[in-house]
Amino acid sequence: MIRKRAVLAAAVVGTVALGTGVGVWASADGGGGGPAGHARQTSPGRVAGTGADPGRPATASASPRPSPSRSYPLSQAPRTIPAVRSHTPARGPGWRPRPGGRVLVSDPALADEGRLTAGELGLAYGGQKNDVRAGDVRLALGGGGDRESYTMTVRDGRVDITGPGEAGVFYGTRTLKQEVHGGGTAPEGVVRDQPAKPVRGFMLDIARKPYSEAWIEDRIRELGDLKYNELGLHFSDDQAFRIQSDTHPEIVSPDHLTKAQVKRIVTLADSRHITVVPEIDSPGHLGAVLAAHPDLQLRNVNGVATRGAIDISKEASARLVDDLLNEYAGLFTGDRWHLGGDEYQALTVRDPQASYPQLAAAARQKYGAGGTVADLATGWLDARADTVRAHHRTMRAWNDGFFRGTSVRPAGDLQVAYWTGKEIGARPPAEYLAAGRKVLNYNDEYLYYVLGQPQTFVYPTGQRIYEQWTPRVLRGTTAVPARYDGQILGGSFAVWSDRPGAQTEGQVAAGIRMPLRATVQKLWDARTPALSWTDFRRLADRLG
Repeated sequence: MIRKRAVLAAAVVGTVALGTGVGVWASADGGGGGPAGHARQTSPGRVAGTGADPGRPATASASPRPSPSRSYPLSQAPRTIPAVRSHTPARGPGWRPRPGGRVLVSDPALADEGRLTAGELGLAYGGQKNDVRAGDVRLALGGGGDRESYTMTVRDGRVDITGPGEAGVFYGTRTLKQEVHGGGTAPEGVVRDQPAKPVRGFMLDIARKPYSEAWIEDRIRELGDLKYNELGLHFSDDQAFRIQSDTHPEIVSPDHLTKAQVKRIVTLADSRHITVVPEIDSPGHLGAVLAAHPDLQLRNVNGVATRGAIDISKEASARLVDDLLNEYAGLFTGDRWHLGGDEYQALTVRDPQASYPQLAAAARQKYGAGGTVADLATGWLDARADTVRAHHRTMRAWNDGFFRGTSVRPAGDLQVAYWTGKEIGARPPAEYLAAGRKVLNYNDEYLYYVLGQPQTFVYPTGQRIYEQWTPRVLRGTTAVPARYDGQILGGSFAVWSDRPGAQTEGQVAAGIRMPLRATVQKLWDARTPALSWTDFRRLADRLG
């Protein structure tokens, strides 16, 4: 996709809580606040010969001159969320923002990142310049490899952040922002960092509960600083349809986002290297659409309407959904799309062919005498994939939209969004992986925050995710074999709004705060974290 360039005003306003609060690298467990280590300790937290208290943030004017000396200890690795994967220590005073410091860029493509970082750190944005000054931060494109990787070098009173792609450089600025949080110091040395998984997502159900544009934008800023790169929006369900439509205005709920609001959300997300992934779920979960089109409502053999289900035997049903898919492809400019496909109620009964004879007849007409309702549903999903594929999107569908034993096969390029093993005829994750499918982890055991805690759901805790979950734990609490790790693209923490009044926006933000941090730690690096949960939570509190 081609990134939309964010305006300066949005970048400056976008500074979030990570830019204020208690300093991390000015604390005694930091890595570069001043001479320490081999020097003689005279009292806890104070180093002989310096007169400095590393537990107290220093002011910009107190920064030592950038002349490394043997009086400095080897620096310690940064403490950030997610943790950096590699740090080569060095001796020196480290770096912190100071008067006269600038943010410079090597390429105009990094102007957004440069302006945002300058505004957050209180530095001047200098644009493209080649001169070198102490106190500067330089952002540059270069090198090969993962475009989300970066190298950050703190040396001679300067910071250099380089990466093969704009996203990697941006993540380097997020590391720097956390390091100098609240007056702290970025430690001397070299950080080499990159994510373990290419998809690090947060999914929000705005269909059942309307969330304000401001709340969503606040989450985008939070996600960006945590190095997430995806925001899923589930905006159509039985309860409501939450985004303005020009092709079918009759389906839109009174409380909805306008297209202008969505464009602002997408632009802000793009400036943080976050792809907004829309989901119009079908052929189930279409109750709000069907309220305006009752003639397309699926009915059983007794004429009873089936909740949320569209009649996939009717050509008009396909035309309606394709109208929406084509319309919103122009609004959501990212390269990913969620087709839904889950919980089609016609397939949850004992005998779908007997309960829905019109679907069985359509299946036989289309696929021969042996055609089944499951074949027809699979063909529906494939046809919707054809519509979205024409817009050059990578597509995914919920795992219970893939059926065992059908003569019609799901499109080969459909990724599996694996969320549950509770559906009828549940297929374990290894079946999809063994068939060569790419899989995304939405494990409802750990990653589902369902408002009101209906059925068996309980609010997930950051500690449980941090200590027990990894991207290979796709279903329940058991990991799939390590040989499949490369097919697991990443995962998403999801907020579902089943009981919308159960929590306010503020309560949701507070409730997901630590789970979001724990989830991204494991998506960035699935290995056992170096910090205990207690220390990780303490670090999160310091960073804000």
